[in-house]
Parts: sequence; structure tokens; C-alpha cells
Amino acid sequence: MAVLVTASFISFSFIGKDTPSEGLTIGDKAPGFTICGEKQLMELEDLQGNYVLLSFWASYDAPSRMQNVALSHAASQHEQVKMVSVSFDEFKSVFNETIRKDRISTPNCFVELNGTRSDLYRTYRLHKGFKNYLLDKNGVIVAKDIDAASLQSYLN
Repeated sequence: MAVLVTASFISFSFIGKDTPSEGLTIGDKAPGFTICGEKQLMELEDLQGNYVLLSFWASYDAPSRMQNVALSHAASQHEQVKMVSVSFDEFKSVFNETIRKDRISTPNCFVELNGTRSDLYRTYRLHKGFKNYLLDKNGVIVAKDIDAASLQSYLN
């Protein structure tokens, strides 16, 4: 009986170990994506050669929204970083009002109107919370969930 219980515990400890559950990790190549705004089409691959800060957020998620604002203002101080801000709000009007109130100045600010049902949401494994990623010039994740002060450190 003890052998059966021990074997069960061992087998349960390996379930799901192949699949990261909390987003992507440092050292991973960021998955490419294409997103279309009102006036432009943006492909992540087009930004390679620069540091890229990906910020995923929604107006209803206060921590991700505040982090997006702080990172947007910090990134605007550095020419070597391009910020891509993606909201998962399901209503364009809510997104537009949030951008206006938060004074987001990045030209690469988009809304994914399919929200949490979108392919982008699944690709970046955001089901346990919105994240941000700093990519190097080759599209490799060098930092995750950074704040504005940490961004300064990475870029200096």
C-alpha cells in the first residue's frame, strides 16, 4: 500500500511539468504576432533591432493599467526602446477613454477586442495575470514584469 501511495505522489508531481503555467520566461524567444490598429498594422518582427517593451493590460485591471502608464512614460525617455502596449478591453470606447485619461503617448498602443478569448492572450499565457516583457534586439525576453525603475537599469 505504501508503494502505491508513493508512486501516486511521484506521478502527480510530474503532471503538467512540460507546460509553463505562468507566461513565458526569461531567455525565451517572444512569439511573433501581428495586430492592427485604426491607422496601422504592427508586426512584432518589424521592431527587431531595438529593445521592445511589451505591455499587456486592461482598463479593468488596476495594477496592469498603472504599470502600463509608468512604463509608457519611462519608455518615452529612451530612443533605444520601442513600447508596444496591448489592452485586452472588449470595448473600443473604454480603451480610448483609458488612453486619454492615462495620457499614453506610445504610437504602438493597441486594443485586442477579443479580450481574454484572443489568440494573443493565449499565446502569451496571460490567464494568471497581465504581464510585461522586455525583449532584446533579437526578440529574446531579457526581463519580465519589470517596473519603470528596472527599465532604467536595463537600458543603462
